[in-house]
Formats: sequence, structure tokens, C-alpha cells
Amino acid sequence: MSLPALDPDLLRAFVAVADHRSFTRAAAALNRTQSAVSMQIRRLEDRLQVALFHRSKVHVELSPAGEGLLGYARRILSLGDEAVGRLAERKVAGRVRLGVMDDYGQSVLPPILAGFAADYPAISIEMETGLTSTMPARLGTRFDLVIAMHPSGHEAGDLLRREQAVWAAAPHCAIGDSDPLPVALYPPGCLFRKWATEALDAAGRPWRLAFVSHSAAVVEAVTAQGLAVTVVKSGTFPPGLRPLSERDGLPPLPAAEIRLHAASTPSAAAMRLADRLRTTLRSG
Repeated sequence: MSLPALDPDLLRAFVAVADHRSFTRAAAALNRTQSAVSMQIRRLEDRLQVALFHRSKVHVELSPAGEGLLGYARRILSLGDEAVGRLAERKVAGRVRLGVMDDYGQSVLPPILAGFAADYPAISIEMETGLTSTMPARLGTRFDLVIAMHPSGHEAGDLLRREQAVWAAAPHCAIGDSDPLPVALYPPGCLFRKWATEALDAAGRPWRLAFVSHSAAVVEAVTAQGLAVTVVKSGTFPPGLRPLSERDGLPPLPAAEIRLHAASTPSAAAMRLADRLRTTLRSG
């Protein structure tokens, strides 16, 4: 013997009557006639072979069977709405041009973008990595979204997380005898380069710019060979390096803020990616 199927339209009418305790008010909420709602409830009761309501001229109350069905009905309707919404989301299409710091592009964003691509297969992402100091100014022309690093207290964009600037060196690198101190940094425009050189100058520590590269991987590789020290983010600290501090004779460095910037009129695709980045980076 087959079990009766639960028609979502009938369940929606049932939940409306249960919530409003009135066929008239339920019909108004569903934008239907009272007779149409009454017919749907009768059809559902006939299908289930139970009375779902106790009716009188004044009140409409759930029967014990109706009380038992109500929770299931809400869950069924919620799952149905969720499924329809999820399928509609997967149809969102477009291209998103994303700018981001090199280290985030290497280690932080790839798993986030992989999950996003699985949920939104019709959205293509073009990611450019590099110095982000000038990227927000090109929103709308070159970029749709930019994840940029700023000094603490910056007001533009949405705060995603905070990062501490940290000195780093090879595990067995002895820097105490290095005079001047060799440093591996990024080109002018990099906030960490500015902070590192200003901190060393303020501390009176002689230094020399031993290596310069746009690539975080190159800077880290040079540092890992013991050829220089560098500055990295605490949240993306390379596993092959060790942190340095004032105990190693290096001055303290400030904290930074990672912020998301969006074009003034973002597309639906860009808004979906921006929401995903806010959710995952803030929670992470």
C-alpha cells in the first residue's frame, strides 16, 4: 500500500490556516479565496484520512493530528524553498575581476574560490595578485572586487580580518652579526616595505635592501635560504620560516587590516562572491 503524497501547495495552505487560526486571514495571506483554501484543507484531510482542524463559527484550532503534522509541514516547505533558491543561485552567471595580495592569492583564496565555483558554476573569476595599494582606485574599470591591506583605522571598504606584521627568517639564520641587516622586501608601494624600513631607521639598525620582488613566493624562498630577513603576515606565516621579535634585535611592527572593496554598482555575480569572501574570511 502506497503512502499518500504531501502536496506542497496543500501544506502551504495548512500552515497558513494553522498560523492565522482563520481561513479568512489565511486566504488573504495566500492571496486566494476562502473557498479555495477550504477546498485545499479538505483535500489534504481526505488524502491523510484525518481531521487537521476543529472548526467552529468563532475559532479554528488544530486537532492532535494537525499539531503532529505542523512541524513536518514547516520543514518540508522550508526544504523546498531552500532547494529552489539553491538552484536559482546556481544560475547566476557573469565574470568577476578580483584583485588581491600575492600571499592571499597563493594560500588563502584558492580553497574559498574552489568552493564558490562548485556552488556557482556559471560565474567565472579572474584574479590578479600584486600590490593592492593602487587597486581600489581602479574599481569599476579594472576590478570588480579588491581585497587590500591597510593600516589599522582605515575606514574604506569592509573589514575582513586583522593581520600582524611579523619579521621572519630562515630557521637557522643568525642575524645578530649581520651589519647592515639584509632584507628581502617588495617594491615601493608595499605597506610592509614602508613599515620595515621606517622601523629599522627609527631603531637605528643599519640595513640594506638585498632582494626585491613582486612575488611573495620568491621573497619567502630567498629568506628560507638564510640570505635575508623579511616581513610577512601572521595569518599567512610561511611554514619554512621562523618568527623574529625584539629579542632578536628587531623593532616591533604595526598591525594591518584586510578590507574588501567593491565597485559602486557591483553585478549579481560580484555580490555573490563578496558575500562569500566576507563570510569565510571573517569566520576564518
